[in-house]
Amino acid sequence: MTAHLGYGKHERVGQDGAGNARNGSRSKTLLTKAGPIEIDVPRDRAGTFTPAIVVKIRDGQVANRPIYVALAVTAEGNRDILGLWACGPVGL
Repeated sequence: MTAHLGYGKHERVGQDGAGNARNGSRSKTLLTKAGPIEIDVPRDRAGTFTPAIVVKIRDGQVANRPIYVALAVTAEGNRDILGLWACGPVGL
């Protein structure tokens, strides 16, 4: 979100009503082999933030689908991909 808005989490830049600002988050449940996992997806006031990678997937017909990536950082500081999930069509 910081890269998207162009300022840090506790800076007052976007709070004057003139620009885009953080707008909390919404919860989303991902179904995994280990069971359902609930994540919080950040939102912005203008609705322009898209948190996932969007790819074209053919499932009978071609559609744009967001891909959610779960990342972790190990004790050594290395990034590790925990999983990838394809969700419903963009906009739903």
